[in-house]
Order: sequence, then C-alpha cells, then structure tokens
Amino acid sequence: MQRITPRGFCAYGRVIGYPRRPREGRGRNLFCVVLREPKAGWRIAYLVVRDTSIRRLEQHPGSFESFEPVQGRCLLFVALRKDPRAIRCFRLDRPVVLKKGLWHGIVTLDREADVKLTENNRVTCVYWPLPFALGRGGRGRGSGLAKVEHRSLAPMFHFHGWGARRGRAV
Repeated sequence: MQRITPRGFCAYGRVIGYPRRPREGRGRNLFCVVLREPKAGWRIAYLVVRDTSIRRLEQHPGSFESFEPVQGRCLLFVALRKDPRAIRCFRLDRPVVLKKGLWHGIVTLDREADVKLTENNRVTCVYWPLPFALGRGGRGRGSGLAKVEHRSLAPMFHFHGWGARRGRAV
C-alpha cells in the first residue's frame, strides 16, 4: 500500500488540493480551479476558507454547486430569497449540493478549512451586500455558535447544526 501524493499519483490522476498553498494565516479565502471539463460543462475547484465573518452572500443563477468538506469546520449560510430574515446557517459537516440561484456564504470555525467544490465550467456570480456581518460567535476560537452582528435581526436568525438540539437560536 502506498500513500497518495501528487507526485506518486500523477500517472493515475490528480490529487485534489490547493497547489503551492501559502502558509496558514489570516486573510482572504484561497480559490483555484483544479480541473475543467469544458465539453461536459463542469469544473472541480478547491476552496481554502479563511474568513471568520462575511458581509455578503453570493448566488450563481445558472449553476448547481457542491460543497464537500475536506478538513476543518465551516458554517454555511444560505437564503432562498434576498431577505435577511430568510438567512439560515448550517454546520457543513457533509457534502451538499446547493440549488441554482441560492444565496450562500461560508466561514471557518477554525484557523482555516478546506472545501471541494463542483460547479458549472462557467459561473456567473451575483453578490448581495449585507448591512451586518455573519460569522462565528461565542467565546474563543471555533466555539461553533453562529452570530449575527445586528441586534434587530438576531431573534429572527436560526442556526441549524450545533446547538440546534438544545434549542439555541442566535
């Protein structure tokens, strides 16, 4: 049995990951397309999530999009419509496929987290700037609680995942 490495596996395929990845650190998320299949119309991408809070959601009107956690812990914010009261939060602890046109955003609960994406080869991005921040909350790094930094919306925001069994709404 051999360990899979990019060099050792190159004759058989590709290892999915972020090439020449900069050291861990604060800053922007890292995104790269790993593989394109233009004739079939899809691509595989790799996302290194470093954001701990976001102030916008995005949507891709013409593309489904998969989010497949590789390592680390993430929160996935989603909304069916452009209404702050419609925003929901899930812990991304298993692969999911987002519907076309779904508003979404992702933050890490750790220093960084890795997520594999599959989507159309060509993707249109539409952005929805939020008047508040969405992100991890609670005390300490990676506490697992989602937070909305806008008091008037907090009672309407529901967290699905960690804490949901204990009836927490944040």
